[in-house]
Amino acid sequence: MAQTTGRVAGKKAFITGAAQGLGAAAARKLASEGAKVALADINVDGAKAAAAEINAAHGAGTAFAYALDVTQEDQWIGALEAAAADMGGLSVLVNNAGVAGDKPLEQMEFDLWKRIMSINVDSVFLGAKHALTHMRAHQPGSIVNISSIAGLIANHNSPAYNASKAGVWLLSKNIALYCAKLGLDIRSNSIHPTFIDTPILDPLSQRLGKEEAHAKLGRQIPLGHIGEPDDIANAVLYLASDESKFMTGAELKLDGGISAM
Repeated sequence: MAQTTGRVAGKKAFITGAAQGLGAAAARKLASEGAKVALADINVDGAKAAAAEINAAHGAGTAFAYALDVTQEDQWIGALEAAAADMGGLSVLVNNAGVAGDKPLEQMEFDLWKRIMSINVDSVFLGAKHALTHMRAHQPGSIVNISSIAGLIANHNSPAYNASKAGVWLLSKNIALYCAKLGLDIRSNSIHPTFIDTPILDPLSQRLGKEEAHAKLGRQIPLGHIGEPDDIANAVLYLASDESKFMTGAELKLDGGISAM
């Protein structure tokens, strides 16, 4: 069984988009530091496989998997109830599920716009709204929302992605202030990555080849390379832990220096 230093020992985390990429990396990281983790994804088979790997490394009953379409309120309610029952509560919510796939403004179909906004923003609203029901009983708690550097810096060809990730950024602050006003010890912060080596880059990698795709993206970053999933998982770990107990309504920019330009 893997060693842990217990930075989130006793925490119970619910993570969306956890079948692969940043969500799976966050689940592995939190479990390695003592948390129980609920992996939720529309790809439930992928979530189950990732949970099985975590249980193999850290012991049965560490990870659980649930089917969840993050745009459906009834599925949120059911998945959170099941996870809270299986883990003995809920103290951390990681809203990670998201999609890209924009088209430029005049080529963008309204249905595509609504789909991206629903998955990227509606999911954060629904998750926070219904997770708080369970998190109240397990304070201190933390809501961690995965936004993007594209939510702070715009480009010319991603209207829905820019708008949705900006929405996640400001919604995170609203949630933080709401919880603070109610006197809840539940914090809310956002993380803003640049290009990370996850399946979201697959379309470009298939077009150019993985090495050239990563090199092309890396040339846009002052540090000269794209990020790794653990770069973001380490930030999730910090925000989920009590080490960040005085941090709320804030944003962590993990962008290799892009926003400094």
